[in-house]
Amino acid sequence: MKIIRSYLSVIFATGMLFAGSAYAQSALNEILDSGELKVGTTGDWNPMSVRDPASNGYKGYDIDIMNELAQDLGVKLTFVPTDWKTLVNGIVAGKYDLTGSASISPSRMKVAGFSESYISVEILPFTTSNKIAKFNSWDSINQEGVTFATTLGTTFEKMSKEWFPNATLKVVEAPARGYQEVLSGRADVFITSNIEGATLKAKFKQITNVPVKTSRNPTPIAMLMPQDDQVWINYINNWIKIKKMDGFLDATAQKWGLAN
Repeated sequence: MKIIRSYLSVIFATGMLFAGSAYAQSALNEILDSGELKVGTTGDWNPMSVRDPASNGYKGYDIDIMNELAQDLGVKLTFVPTDWKTLVNGIVAGKYDLTGSASISPSRMKVAGFSESYISVEILPFTTSNKIAKFNSWDSINQEGVTFATTLGTTFEKMSKEWFPNATLKVVEAPARGYQEVLSGRADVFITSNIEGATLKAKFKQITNVPVKTSRNPTPIAMLMPQDDQVWINYINNWIKIKKMDGFLDATAQKWGLAN
């Protein structure tokens, strides 16, 4: 019996040693030690993250979420500017501890981790009121003579290539956006989430939905995180559960017009 107890003590002590080592290597420990939470954000996804050039600050749903997270951690919040084509690379390279909202995709999951999803989006096509007569379905977009605009490195770019092989694809680099090409008349159609689409329609009266019967690609949204940092992922997942239960996530979604 003494031998068994001794053996169990060794296993327990060894387990605690490995657990301590894992914690020491976690972003969570580094954040608490440094007193700073670094968040990657693009600043170009309204109403999730919008950068104000005048103040160089940010506002939006993501920004409120991250401020709450930093407050609960008891640390300073620092936003690290990034763009869609380098968003995942920034996580892999350790430039920031996590990102704001990003769509969960198989390609991203190969190299990065995700938190639990806390909101979802669906994809819709948009054009301008002076061109709406040309479009009445998804198929009407996938035609020769139609110019489709999208932003490099976004999931929209990949979808556009798959969905509209017959159309002319115009890819622009951030901070340029596909919708800006359509507004300027240099392109005919763009796709975006129902979330951003509603915001753009409210801001630009000439933007309108292409009247498709169904949306496409319903996608869960989550925070991008280091793939191998389970301690940090566990913390964020449990934090999301708490914020769902106390009503913070619902209230924030309603504030930014994202509530169902």
